[in-house]
Amino acid sequence: MDLLARREHSRLELFKKLLLRDFTPHEIADCLDQLEADNLLSDERFCGAYVRMRSRRGFGPGRVKQELEQKGVAAKLVNDVLPSIDWLALAKEAYQKKYREEPITDFKDRAKRMQFLSYRGYSHEQINQVMGDG
Repeated sequence: MDLLARREHSRLELFKKLLLRDFTPHEIADCLDQLEADNLLSDERFCGAYVRMRSRRGFGPGRVKQELEQKGVAAKLVNDVLPSIDWLALAKEAYQKKYREEPITDFKDRAKRMQFLSYRGYSHEQINQVMGDG
């Protein structure tokens, strides 16, 4: 309960944390089942909260999806939540925050800016729209 009081966790994330505290896998599974039954643990709620948190920090859908999969959230849940965010607006915001109104000086500078957005998890289509190509 102490871990859940701080923030939402995925089932897998909580399972791994409890394993480190020397609980048996059977004890952990029983506990997590009970928490889910009491609606105190929810991968759906965790997924929504995580997407909102990471998108506010300027990360794109590709990166967020990858991180959620690593945390054990089902792909269907992730695919249901991701479209609720205006990713193009967030890509433009992240670009503006990093580069402000500085003009692109050459091809190398343009590639560097595109790489920045790609690393953040934005799609090629979103990057092209931000860069003015699409």
